[in-house]
Amino acid sequence: MSDVKHERWLALRRKLLRQLGVPLLACLIAAGAAKTNWLESLEYVYYDYWHLFAGVRYTPEHTAFVSMDDETLVALKDDPLAFWAPHFGRAMDTLTKAGVKAVGLDFIYQVSAESWLRKLNLPNSEISRNYDSPLRAALASGNKILITHLVELNNGDLQLLMPPDDQRYLLPGGVNDLGIANLFPDDDKYVRRFFPVMDPDPAAPGIGFAMQLALRGAGQDASKTEWEIAGVKISRNLERRWIGYAGPPGTIPTISMNALLQPNALSDPKVMALKGRVVVLAANNAGTSDRHFTPYSRGVKADQMAGGEIHANIVETIMSGRYPWVMPTWLHIIYIFVVLAGATLLFLRMPPEKGALIGLLFAVNLPIPAFLAFRHDLVLPVAEPQIGLAVAFLLTVILRLTGEERERARMKKMFGSYVSDEVVDMLMIEGRKLNLGGESVNVSVMFSDIRNFTTISERLEAHEVVEMLNEYFSRVTVPILEQGGNVNKYIGDAVMAIFGSPVPYPDHARRALIAGLGMARIADEFRVWMENRFPDRNLPTFGIGIGIHTGDAVLGNIGSVKRMEFTAIGDTVNAASRLEGVTKELQCVLVASAQTVGAAGDGVRTGKRETVQVKGRTEPIDVYEIVGLDAMPSDKPVT
Repeated sequence: MSDVKHERWLALRRKLLRQLGVPLLACLIAAGAAKTNWLESLEYVYYDYWHLFAGVRYTPEHTAFVSMDDETLVALKDDPLAFWAPHFGRAMDTLTKAGVKAVGLDFIYQVSAESWLRKLNLPNSEISRNYDSPLRAALASGNKILITHLVELNNGDLQLLMPPDDQRYLLPGGVNDLGIANLFPDDDKYVRRFFPVMDPDPAAPGIGFAMQLALRGAGQDASKTEWEIAGVKISRNLERRWIGYAGPPGTIPTISMNALLQPNALSDPKVMALKGRVVVLAANNAGTSDRHFTPYSRGVKADQMAGGEIHANIVETIMSGRYPWVMPTWLHIIYIFVVLAGATLLFLRMPPEKGALIGLLFAVNLPIPAFLAFRHDLVLPVAEPQIGLAVAFLLTVILRLTGEERERARMKKMFGSYVSDEVVDMLMIEGRKLNLGGESVNVSVMFSDIRNFTTISERLEAHEVVEMLNEYFSRVTVPILEQGGNVNKYIGDAVMAIFGSPVPYPDHARRALIAGLGMARIADEFRVWMENRFPDRNLPTFGIGIGIHTGDAVLGNIGSVKRMEFTAIGDTVNAASRLEGVTKELQCVLVASAQTVGAAGDGVRTGKRETVQVKGRTEPIDVYEIVGLDAMPSDKPVT
């Protein structure tokens, strides 16, 4: 009887280990993946789309945005922006009379107009002495915040740009009437978070611009080391917080600066509606560079947000206390574990096919509670538990797999990232294994890169360069894969491909030439795409260069313990890389060595010929321009 109980206990323990161990391990793996940039970026995408789906999240009650818009620029077109100080002063005076709590000027002068006029040694006059008097009077009246700005010098040092002395000395609060206006975007250049304090030293102007305005709006003393606003404590420490955006651009109540400069401004209902609010005065015209990506900068109607409106959203976040709340780590892990434990229970009880369907349903529906939680300012992870679901499913499948099935899954995972699906299937059917420890194989190696890529990248925005490369790589790798080639790696704008491994096609040289000619045709088509996508950018004509060499190379897994890469090394690889550069000398698109031409068989049509001494080789190489290839019955055409 005791033996039966013991067996039952062992069975129960194994069952518990599976049902608890699988979700726990999957949870840990997902947590590790969450630390990577790619998964964090995916979470950001979800987070951004919650903003888009939610639209206006709440009605701002504490802030307003005075826009230096195109209407203002037209009205003040006769005055250079550097001489707008009197206009800023009059606008501030109107706001003060309208009953606003504080005004922040998101515009920095490093020298006042009066100081500049004196620098020119102009004859002394009333205007040179009192030109800035409206602004001086507004600053001296208090509750005005001027910006400072952190800049990085060429040597890497940080320097704080300050307003001119004759403006700064008029501020009643001294350094506490100054705020650092820098916005610190995430790695993908989207502004989602902010620093209330950037320098903990109370003697330095280290408080953020929006934080200073929020302190004025809440009636708090900026000289303290800790504040409590809307029930949230904020200390004078370097701490990043989430911005609770009220809605897309235009959600913050906005009024043109020109409306404040009208003689009857105080009878304007829109102006009087600013009473009791904190106001940010900043640029928002067609030519301004002070526009930034926010969570609302995705989708078909994507638009950037003016820096002044972002500051206003930060002020609104602080004064309303509506920060997006991210769960503490322990609660975060419990949430993911509960999701994975429920899914694992089903995975273990169902066949793999049904388990995969259940996992997919779980993953597809995870965004729903996350979006509903976001509507209440709670941020739930989505990508992380989705990764955990995939891991949990795979772990349960592994528990069921036989040794043969494990080997087949390992092959699929191993080869899938190196070659086309067709080659993977062929390897699995033939039962051929790749010697990852290294072996010498006769192959054809191709290198290709984009001509004038540096010039192109300098004339495009960063996201446009990425868009161009993704579109180009998507097209240009098609003929490589169709010819059974191995797209080994992308090196900036360059593509390295190997023909003849892991499947040792005897005609790998010919396949490489067919692929190269296909790439040349695609480059011609892509030139039209570039001209249509980026007109009037003065870009150089799009073109590529391709070099192919055939010979023995060593193939295997090369790298460190943490990062291994299946690739080829040796003289053949070096020579192919050098031949790609020969296309510039021959002024052609595709060149191949005599070894490749000879191995490709009949029908290779060549043009220019050159004998070159490439770096790293003692013997010269005969190089041919490849202009065409007569088709043979065994050739696989490029579609």
